[in-house]
Amino acid sequence: MVDRQIIHGTAVAINGAGVLIMGAPGNGKSDLALRLIDRGAALISDDAVAIEVDGSDHILLSAAPNIEGRIEVRNLGIVNFQEAKPAALKLVVDLDRKPERHPDGTSTCDIAGKPVSAIAINPFEGSAPIKVELALRQGSEHTG
Repeated sequence: MVDRQIIHGTAVAINGAGVLIMGAPGNGKSDLALRLIDRGAALISDDAVAIEVDGSDHILLSAAPNIEGRIEVRNLGIVNFQEAKPAALKLVVDLDRKPERHPDGTSTCDIAGKPVSAIAINPFEGSAPIKVELALRQGSEHTG
């Protein structure tokens, strides 16, 4: 049985790994996604993300209906991108939580009833896209 729901957020795929960017409206989700796309990520969905738990217990990220391949770019409007294939969720980027300078241990959050690695960052820092990539790499090193 597949459990599918739509959640507020923006999702990209980095080397095939799904990254879900979550935060309140205006907190920088699309801006951070654009900078990740500029570094080679692929857009999965902007503003609303479909999540499904498949038979192997993976959480898959895909575009919500009717917004496939589109992202809102402030001051430009809606811009079309090639849409990425659904990707397994590997990292949640939390833009609402205050980032810790020296976090202790691995942070997680609950998505669809499953714990997922999570980081809190300031999306408007110049290094934010690199921090997302590093966190994704560290998470994959710990999980094999």
